[in-house]
Amino acid sequence: MPIASLLVIQGVDQGTRFEIESGRIRIGRGAQNEIRILDTEVSRRHATLACQADRYVLQDDNSSNGSFVNGQPVRSQVLRNGDQVQVGRTILLFQLAGADASSLVAERVDLLSEPRDDRSQIIGSLDSAAGFTLAQQVAAGVAPDHADASLRTLYRISEEAVRPSASIDEVLQRILDLTLEAVGADRGCMLIADSKTDRIEPRVLAHRGETDVGERMPISTGIIEFVINNTQAVRTSDAAHDTRFDPGRSILEAGIREAMCVPMQGRYELLGVIYVDTTTRAQDALFGSAPTHRFTDELLTLLLAIGRQSALAVENNRYQQALLTAERLAAVGQTIATLSHHIKNIMQGLRGGSYLVDSGLKSKDEETIRRGWGIVERNQNRIYSLVMDMLTYSKERRPELALADVNQVVKEVCELMQGRADELGITLDVQLAARVPKSLFDAEGMHRAVLNIVTNAFDVLEEAQGGKLQVVTGFAPAEEQLFIEVIDNGPGIPDEELPRLFSLFESTKGARGTGLGLAVSQKILREHGGEISVESAQGQGTCFRLAWPLLNEERLRADSAEYDALPDA
Repeated sequence: MPIASLLVIQGVDQGTRFEIESGRIRIGRGAQNEIRILDTEVSRRHATLACQADRYVLQDDNSSNGSFVNGQPVRSQVLRNGDQVQVGRTILLFQLAGADASSLVAERVDLLSEPRDDRSQIIGSLDSAAGFTLAQQVAAGVAPDHADASLRTLYRISEEAVRPSASIDEVLQRILDLTLEAVGADRGCMLIADSKTDRIEPRVLAHRGETDVGERMPISTGIIEFVINNTQAVRTSDAAHDTRFDPGRSILEAGIREAMCVPMQGRYELLGVIYVDTTTRAQDALFGSAPTHRFTDELLTLLLAIGRQSALAVENNRYQQALLTAERLAAVGQTIATLSHHIKNIMQGLRGGSYLVDSGLKSKDEETIRRGWGIVERNQNRIYSLVMDMLTYSKERRPELALADVNQVVKEVCELMQGRADELGITLDVQLAARVPKSLFDAEGMHRAVLNIVTNAFDVLEEAQGGKLQVVTGFAPAEEQLFIEVIDNGPGIPDEELPRLFSLFESTKGARGTGLGLAVSQKILREHGGEISVESAQGQGTCFRLAWPLLNEERLRADSAEYDALPDA
């Protein structure tokens, strides 16, 4: 089975990559799906992706808003590498992992040397600036319906150049396929300069019509060198006795009649060349029925503009890769700096507690030992919470669903925090609803989510007079949702800080906060198909509401039966 993945390029889960590891997987908003999309317009059971005979097939499962591939509604569709799948407001890029195509192209291209003996004639040439005018007409916004064939071609190529893709090779391959169709060439090759060595090598190859795709494609290094050295586009006419080929190969074997080669001129440097040619079948050459002079100066101008667009695509890809690398390094640096800062603070606390314990042992002062050990325990709990939050946030996971009682989870959290509440003088009021149905959810994960919210509230109330915290459970029958509300009478959250509340490493508590707790809690709720909402006003306290769908065994069995009853895609 080919290895594939779905990358979210638009939607609430943007940047998430789902690796496809089984032959048939479900896509939807429900917790039982292998690919969970946290989009309110995605159905609980939206679509199925199945691998059949080395092909991936997407099938819509009677979803409310339908499934789309490349903008078109589908019921069942074979996916190709680079296809965009839309469910709800979320767009996913389908990607197939494979071998590096550029290394395979080099083996299929025959770069012919000895240009001095090349008697093919250059019958037309253009300066690279001549193609800019045509390319600029596209950027000027000429409507495709009123443009000529060349402009329509450039519009299509421009769309391909900015289309999301797994690699620049796929973009160039689609551009080259369109190019052959536009200029009427039989074969084509793009030779691209390596970004590290500047060496120009074959990158993508394309054939059209009856051309033998198994044969190596001969390209004259003389033409390539002329185009590179002079930054000019050329059009050549091949004579029947073209000496680019060795004496043992006749024109009937080589089959080249005409060729065009243009520079791929970027904003600041030459990034490669595009080479296209026409071929002649043996019987056509024998009877003189092969068409001549298919290429014209107009087509050379078009190819030059395509070279410009292709160069910009390569250039933009390089910028994006460089930016991505820089952002990754910056993110790693920020993460290390932030975690180092918090660990340093915890270690200072441990050293302070250890010092008191050591002093108490030397003076046999039990009160000092007890105070020191309390400091050590608090800092042990801080580093344990930090590590657990990092582990929770660092990987995508599916909740371990088991029948559990939300009241029991909240009760355990509050019993754990009661000692600290007494120490800080905070009134902890627990209100457990009398009739809350049991549900399938990850009790351990939900325990951590609630604990983080309660701990955050305690930190806020630590310096407040008459601090009070309410923890309320309940069930909303209309929405079929369980909920937990954590309400404090603290100073409230400023309006400007609310949008950043669940961002990673964003803390409103200064050195005391890690910026992980709320982000982890939100992640856990979303893994259950739920959400955390916040209501706050300065001077009037804050209410965090954790809500997620009720899921019982009956509904889970119904979903599984519905999934098993689906026909194969």
